[in-house]
Amino acid sequence: MIQADDFPHQLTIPTRWKDNDVYGHVNNVEYYSYFDTVINDYLIRAGGLDIHTGAVIGLAIETGCKFHRSLAFPEQVRACLRVDHLGNSSVRYGIGLFGETSEQPAAEGHFVHVFVDRETRRPVPIPDALRAALQQLEVTS
Repeated sequence: MIQADDFPHQLTIPTRWKDNDVYGHVNNVEYYSYFDTVINDYLIRAGGLDIHTGAVIGLAIETGCKFHRSLAFPEQVRACLRVDHLGNSSVRYGIGLFGETSEQPAAEGHFVHVFVDRETRRPVPIPDALRAALQQLEVTS
């Protein structure tokens, strides 16, 4: 089973009241929101991704999640991120979500971005600054 130490980057994300569903735990769709948050926060802060006016944007083309245990408000989520594969125009991230007091993951998943020209939506090489930031998260098996 994965551990938080398997990931070079971590972001603490507070759960919100609205994240809980009628069963008293964070609804499964919110886990994907946490994936999106840890990835894009890193790309913006470390890689200089300009989500508003940049010529290149990342489009999600594949996601997946394996659920292990529930999270619940007001728990803090440790969202852990790594790069499992870095291609010319795409990147596959590995993500682990951990509760604030658990060493066991609540969920583990993956997310694939293809970087494209904002206007044409055609794949383009990952810009140098983004590539450098993503290389810092690469892990080898």
